[in-house]
Amino acid sequence: MDNILPYASGLFMAGFTSLFDYLAAHVLLCLIPAFIIAGFMSAMIPKETITHYLGPRSPKWISYPAAAIGGFVLAVCSCTILPLFAGIWKRGAGLGPAVTFLFVGPAINILAITYTGAAIGFDIAFWRLFLSIFFGITIGLIMAWVFRKEEQETTTISSKNSPFEQKSKMKPAATALFLLLFAMLIAGTLQIGLFTNDLVTFELPISFAANILAFLAGYSLSWQGMLLIIMLFLIGISAWKGFNRIQNGFSFWTYVAIVLVFFTILLASPHTIAGSATLALNGRFLAELLLLVAIWIVAARNYSKEELGEWIWETWKFVKQIFPLLLVGVFAAGVIREVIPPNWVQTIAGQNTIFANLVGVIFGVFMYFPTLVEVPIAKMFLDLGMARGPLLAYLLADPELSLQSILVLNGIMGKKKTVIYVSLVAVFSTLAGYLFGIFTSLIV
Repeated sequence: MDNILPYASGLFMAGFTSLFDYLAAHVLLCLIPAFIIAGFMSAMIPKETITHYLGPRSPKWISYPAAAIGGFVLAVCSCTILPLFAGIWKRGAGLGPAVTFLFVGPAINILAITYTGAAIGFDIAFWRLFLSIFFGITIGLIMAWVFRKEEQETTTISSKNSPFEQKSKMKPAATALFLLLFAMLIAGTLQIGLFTNDLVTFELPISFAANILAFLAGYSLSWQGMLLIIMLFLIGISAWKGFNRIQNGFSFWTYVAIVLVFFTILLASPHTIAGSATLALNGRFLAELLLLVAIWIVAARNYSKEELGEWIWETWKFVKQIFPLLLVGVFAAGVIREVIPPNWVQTIAGQNTIFANLVGVIFGVFMYFPTLVEVPIAKMFLDLGMARGPLLAYLLADPELSLQSILVLNGIMGKKKTVIYVSLVAVFSTLAGYLFGIFTSLIV
């Protein structure tokens, strides 16, 4: 009993540390804009704009490449792609193209591919890129075939309303607003000097006691991260009061929630100097500030409060559906990661076997890391003795089969579709890693 309590406490600490790190760093500059974009797509983009190219009546040679390109254009991490996937599927996209979009989006992030090549090898990077696109289209085609009866029913219903036969263009304001939102997402996530270089550094008129900083460090938090978590908590309270009844009009709490989101994104943009109250404003902060102001102006001048309320409502629905499951998944992944001993890697996945590649896929499920973070983790696996085949299987599966992604997909697609999708990704990733391992052993 004396040993169980400290062990359980350590597991909970690992889960909370993972959760705090996620909330303080990963959510704000990519996930919040993704939710806003998903809500915008659902409320403001005419259904025909999407269904004309991605609907079940659209030719496959158009819909699937379009879905892959769409996934590349919004090349973000797995948790960020989920609300976007829910948005386009809700707007009438065919299941196959929507699944292709879901798979390709987080897998072919240009930063992740480049980083993979530099850190691990360009052979891994090339096959990760090629197989992600190939698998995305193939899995989408299989999903569409398995659920072809549902697709036919969708096509029949759509034919009565003729959305797939119509070409509908977004009005200029919608196009401009979408581009601004997309730019906000890019500015918040792209790691280039234009955004990361400091413009001005100053000392805040506050001081933090050493014991407070040490306490926060125990949870992998800075004072900035602590403030961001507090801001998220305040957003949750105000949004619950201001967004749940947005159909009845804007209230005081609606404006409070919007302003809090505005300032939270700005607070997440700069970076702090460890162990001090120094704040460095960078190009990212300036870009986000200008984009947020531009978004506010374009939205206020071109849309009525009723239209903006619909946008807020659609965004809030996605948040309520997806965000709680993400939190549960991140916490669980942190706990499970603590349970798996590192020395198991070499023992289990040190050779290129079907079992070893399957283990690589399972690592991708339980050892979820945000985009780019999976690359140094994969490098760690390689250094510990993981074979290159299982390593590729892990890199293919990690963006697609994280625990929280599976939970969220179950809520979006239902159990049957989720089980088939997860099974297809696992099988394809395992076989790809195994065949790649054989191929590399032949050319060495």
